[in-house]
Amino acid sequence: MNAMQPTRIRLLVGIAVVAAALGWGVVQVIDAWSGRIVPVPWLAAAALWLLAGAVGYWGLSSRPRLQHRPGSKPMPAIVAARTAALAMAASRIGALVMGFYGGIAVGMATKLGTASGAQTFWAATIASVGALALATAALWLEHLCRLPVGPGDGPPTQ
Repeated sequence: MNAMQPTRIRLLVGIAVVAAALGWGVVQVIDAWSGRIVPVPWLAAAALWLLAGAVGYWGLSSRPRLQHRPGSKPMPAIVAARTAALAMAASRIGALVMGFYGGIAVGMATKLGTASGAQTFWAATIASVGALALATAALWLEHLCRLPVGPGDGPPTQ
């Protein structure tokens, strides 16, 4: 049986780079085919910041329980495992969305002279930074869920 491994920053960077290329490509294709601008709603940025805040709050409220601080009820192991799984998923989604909206922002940088181009650029930039905040909060929550390494704990031998 394979244990869950901590999320590697290299994986998240790879996801973000591929998604950024995709976002930039979408801007180029839509502009070439229809001459239109990719719409990025401000609600997307707001939702990402709300998610980042929720994951950050979850980390703050779970921290005493995960660290077994006096006066706090310890978190059950199954809840900690589910929290770690959610944090891993949130970090990957955050990297994906950050890259995609970052690619859109880079693609829109040449269209800042128009009102809709500037609006799309700033909405995509703020959404990308919100997704970065989500990925950062998720990595921190995942870090909180790690079990302490004790004597005899090491890499599994086969």
